[in-house]
Amino acid sequence: MTAALELVDVVDEPKAIEGRSPLVLALRRLRRDKVAMISLAVIILIVLMAVFAPVFAAITGHPPNEQYRDIGLTPEGLPRAPNGTFWFGTDELGRDVLVRIAYGARVSLLVGVFATAITVVVGVVLGLAAGFLGGITDTILTRLIDVVLSVPFLLVAIALVSITGPSLSVTVLVIGFFSWASVARIVRGQVLSLREREFVEAARSLGASDGRIMFVDVLPNVLAPVIVYTTLLVPVVIVTQATLSFLGLGLPPPTADWGGMINSSQNYYTTAWWFILFPGLALLITTLAFNLFGDGVRDAFDPRADRS
Repeated sequence: MTAALELVDVVDEPKAIEGRSPLVLALRRLRRDKVAMISLAVIILIVLMAVFAPVFAAITGHPPNEQYRDIGLTPEGLPRAPNGTFWFGTDELGRDVLVRIAYGARVSLLVGVFATAITVVVGVVLGLAAGFLGGITDTILTRLIDVVLSVPFLLVAIALVSITGPSLSVTVLVIGFFSWASVARIVRGQVLSLREREFVEAARSLGASDGRIMFVDVLPNVLAPVIVYTTLLVPVVIVTQATLSFLGLGLPPPTADWGGMINSSQNYYTTAWWFILFPGLALLITTLAFNLFGDGVRDAFDPRADRS
């Protein structure tokens, strides 16, 4: 009888309910997205290629800026086609295209990461201030956002580079300065819908300062759209940097850069197809992988996508 009662108690004992945060649910949905996972794998491979670019140079025995005019150019002075010595062929100066693509990945990823970081930090802070504080602060910051969005980016970039000269820091600052306004507008719209919520009023009643409420209570509730926008902003920054380099506003030569390589190949695309094909493919694959991964992150953070 006692054993039967114990068995009933075990059967009747309720199971513990496992709680899952929105972040955990988003990560679970993201792991189930095959396209996003394949894109992430491609991004990791590109990052590894950039990190181990010196290894590529050591394996091939070709430094990125070394000009092999004897073996890297044809007797007519044209780039060499892909072969056992130069796997992706050579450029107009007899340099190894494969090694320069690997080093160019470093430039694209550095600019993509640092310019995006500047964009997101500045945009989030100003968007929080505009949406939460309101009043004259919101008016001033909103007009500033409108002014930045209305400025012709390429004209100002050309003017700045002509004054300061092309460099990595100038490229990062120019892209970051003209990109933060979009992030600020998104964050401001989210904060406007949150600042009158009950948890904000509760924090005010407890004597919390505006700064603490913005960064401790409100900011976590707008992180999801910021994360999604960040993943989609990285490929835009990479393309923007390549465009500036293509126009001669990027890094000064002989620095390996995808946009600069595509620019240099314009006069050789009919006779040296590899010279424009491989840098173009590197840029295309990188931006496509980031875009597809960004789409997966967007879908993962969308509650309507939850089917579990």
